[in-house]
Amino acid sequence: MSNKVSIVGAGNVGSIVAYSLAMQGLAHEIILVDRDTNRAKGKALDMSHAASAVRSHSIVRAAESYEDLKDSKVIVITAGFPRKPGMTREDLLIKNAEIMEDVVLNIKKVAPEAVIITVSNPLDAMTYTALKVGNFPRNQVIGMAGILDSARMAYFIYEKLGYGAGQIRASVIGGHGDFMVPLPRYSTIAGVPLSDLLSQKEIEEVVERTKHAGAEIVGYLQTGSAYFAPGKSTAIMVEAILKDSKQIFPCAVMLEGEYGVNNVVNGVPVMLGGNGAEKVIEVTLDPCEREQFRKSTAAVQEMIDILEKEFFKG
Repeated sequence: MSNKVSIVGAGNVGSIVAYSLAMQGLAHEIILVDRDTNRAKGKALDMSHAASAVRSHSIVRAAESYEDLKDSKVIVITAGFPRKPGMTREDLLIKNAEIMEDVVLNIKKVAPEAVIITVSNPLDAMTYTALKVGNFPRNQVIGMAGILDSARMAYFIYEKLGYGAGQIRASVIGGHGDFMVPLPRYSTIAGVPLSDLLSQKEIEEVVERTKHAGAEIVGYLQTGSAYFAPGKSTAIMVEAILKDSKQIFPCAVMLEGEYGVNNVVNGVPVMLGGNGAEKVIEVTLDPCEREQFRKSTAAVQEMIDILEKEFFKG
């Protein structure tokens, strides 16, 4: 089985994905695709030197064309357009849908069997776009968000407790952004329920900070957004697919009746393996969590409706 990985978009997030995979020696070949070929070549060469330093067998190189993606087992798409002054949310949605369409159609020609991980924003809508443009089965296109959001929540739990680093398991489902659904009931520290260690007020503070973690980082950086944690979270998904580990992670997938939802992409626990999203896990939600998940699904549905009207109209 091929363990070749290609990454479309050699910016900060794509570079961290490639670097993480190369340092672990998870892929024998890692391909960087970028509009700026020289930037991709420079980063690929630098990463290959780093891989040699740790005696990893991974080789990183830049693609000259999409033909270089042939035989990829996994393809990560980070390419996207940043929101600029004067752009509406709808403008950004359509612009990035156009980029996603171009990338997916090229992938379809050269690596139609590859498992695709979408990282481009708005995440859930871009995952939907990739699925529809490529006419892929749902297991083949997976969005990265839940691992990142869960990691952020776990860190904020640690900050509240002051101990338990590395032993905290937090759970977040739903859409990426304002409509994520943190699940404190399913969050533990070395198996101990979160509610046994933090007050309800403290848990609520953790949940709110998790929802706004991305904006908090942007506020500090001023001229950019997070990339270490998003990149590493994506690499974790790639590893599960390459190793066929059958591990369960929160990921954005097309729902086909699960949680009472049809034809909408949203974040839920998913078993990842060699065939991508191999199984959707349905967890029991209480009435409050169900309502939050409904609102999350409705927010994604609004974006899908815009896409269907403005982008897929032909």
